[in-house]
Amino acid sequence: MTEQDTSGRATPPDKERKPFLLRLPPELMEDLRSWAAHDLRSLNGHIEFLLREAVKKRKGKPGG
Repeated sequence: MTEQDTSGRATPPDKERKPFLLRLPPELMEDLRSWAAHDLRSLNGHIEFLLREAVKKRKGKPGG
């Protein structure tokens, strides 16, 4: 069964996701937490959303 992410797209079950450690400066982490809360997302979901948007933007550029 698939879930939906905050944009409504289907996401794979958690068992198909690859966990990894991400080290961030405390200030950036707090900014991301606040932003995620404002957009009603979990921190993990928000980071995934931002990365997906960055990848889509990069793919849309020539040579991306």
